[in-house]
Amino acid sequence: MSLLWLLLMICAFSGDSGGGGGPGGFIRLAAAEHVRELEVSEGVPIGHQIGFIGEFVHDENGDSGPPYLIVPVPGSAVDTDLAIDHTTGEIRTKVALDRENRSSYSLVAIPLSGENVRVVVRVLDENDNAPTFPTPIMSIEFPENTPRDVKRTLNPARDADLGRYNTQRYSIVSGNVNNAFRLSSHRERDGVLYLDLQINGFLDRETTPAYSLVVEALDGGSPPLRGQMTVNITIQDVNDNQPIFNQSRYFATVPENATLGTTVLQVYATDQDAGENGQVEYAINRRQSDKEQMFRIDPATGLISVNKPLDFETRELHELVVVAKDRGMQPLETTAFVSIRVTDVNDNQPIINVIFLSDDATPKISESAQPGEFVARISVNDPDSRTEYANVNVTLSGGEGHFGLTTRDNIIYLVIVSLPLDREIKPNYTLSVIATDTGNPPLHAAKDIFLTVTDINDNAPEFEKDVYHANVMEVADPGTSVIQVTAVDRDEGNNSAIVYSLLDTPDTHSHWFQIDSHSGLITTRAHIDCETDPVPQLIVMAQDNGRPPLSSTGTVLVTIHDVNDNEPIFDQSFYNVSVAENESKGRCILKPTGNIEIPIF
Repeated sequence: MSLLWLLLMICAFSGDSGGGGGPGGFIRLAAAEHVRELEVSEGVPIGHQIGFIGEFVHDENGDSGPPYLIVPVPGSAVDTDLAIDHTTGEIRTKVALDRENRSSYSLVAIPLSGENVRVVVRVLDENDNAPTFPTPIMSIEFPENTPRDVKRTLNPARDADLGRYNTQRYSIVSGNVNNAFRLSSHRERDGVLYLDLQINGFLDRETTPAYSLVVEALDGGSPPLRGQMTVNITIQDVNDNQPIFNQSRYFATVPENATLGTTVLQVYATDQDAGENGQVEYAINRRQSDKEQMFRIDPATGLISVNKPLDFETRELHELVVVAKDRGMQPLETTAFVSIRVTDVNDNQPIINVIFLSDDATPKISESAQPGEFVARISVNDPDSRTEYANVNVTLSGGEGHFGLTTRDNIIYLVIVSLPLDREIKPNYTLSVIATDTGNPPLHAAKDIFLTVTDINDNAPEFEKDVYHANVMEVADPGTSVIQVTAVDRDEGNNSAIVYSLLDTPDTHSHWFQIDSHSGLITTRAHIDCETDPVPQLIVMAQDNGRPPLSSTGTVLVTIHDVNDNEPIFDQSFYNVSVAENESKGRCILKPTGNIEIPIF
């Protein structure tokens, strides 16, 4: 009997594939069968009654009822998952059914008589699977300038359940700061509900550089089952922020004697962008400021330092335009102003200016100047001082007490004559003006004044001798040199230029002589006569060219040596003289005219 059932089962399953009595085929013994469909939910407990095989089969050709020969469809796991009572036709669950692993079971129940019953047990879906994302975490990136509504596809959640128990919707449950994103979904032919993340607003990396969204998938169960995925969103930087200085204007001071490289101050700018877009470099705008490159700036740190020697007296304030620029592909920049004030140090000597008050502004003073008369005007300037006149102490040395220094307001100093001057005694003076500032330590400057005392005609010519003696033969021809007189005038220039002349007086024979007005050489002018005047007396005048002129005179006694050019001639032919008897021998008793003496022998 069992063998017969087995043969009938083989015929029943092989009959669908055709084939007659040819090689490799089977002979179909049954041509018809009933189909019994049963349903059971996948969540029922073990031993749950699914139904009976022969139930509701009542036609005349139907099966005869149990007992049945149970023939499972190959690969349907009937033997392992279902318990079938062949004596009653009852089918129960042997294991917990899982539709997602097996959605149906098929078997053939062969009764003792009647048609076979094909039994199909369908496993009904229950909401026993939550939507599941392929990875718990997903990372994506958006540039911060991404336009609104731009999408990024996210990994969809998959649910092994069917129909309404499959994934039905998505939502963002946390992390959506300022509602920056929204979700959109669509179902395709494969039944998967695909997911997109869309920009819902404007992104700003500097405000929110990253988002961590918790995306939830829900199925259609009641209550729905859920699955979650964390979406980490990195906002990529674009160069949309320019550097910003921490001050719009900087102020600093530096002494003028600061060495090269001395740090003055540091500027600082920040850029909210990231990477090279946020890396700041510094520079000085040379077109608008510091063309002389007195200062330099470290491009990386913003440290401003001294680049060239500073001078307070040349420039007290330096205004720099500093540029901060990022390193983006299209760099952005901003500017700040730096005011650097150079402070003074006492590094300059006072400057002495002397203006001479002579008629031609040369360093001279007339010897006729009276005490109190002005010689020069002195002004002193100290470049270290910003006032017109520096607070400087001025002193005067030299001059042997003949000059002094006076002031009324400690601003203008005057060199004055203190004692009478005499050019003939001292024609030149060296004065020294010393100016000392009030710095610490004080600096001083000195200026020498070489002062010339100018001449006035206050000295008459002076002859070397008061009386000159000269000799000349009375036979001398006109033009014979007699003597040269010399006079000296201690004045100078025209005041000392001397002109000689002979004074014509009644008691002289000046017409016998002449004098060279420049050399003072006296020569005979005509024949001279010893007998007329054996010792003529000449008065020589020496006169200078001053205004008014001064003069002096000298005497020249000219002895005319006689020659025997005349016979003795008595002035009378008869002389009558008385002589005492006791006159001594040699006594002159008569002196005729002509100096003839007649002695007594």
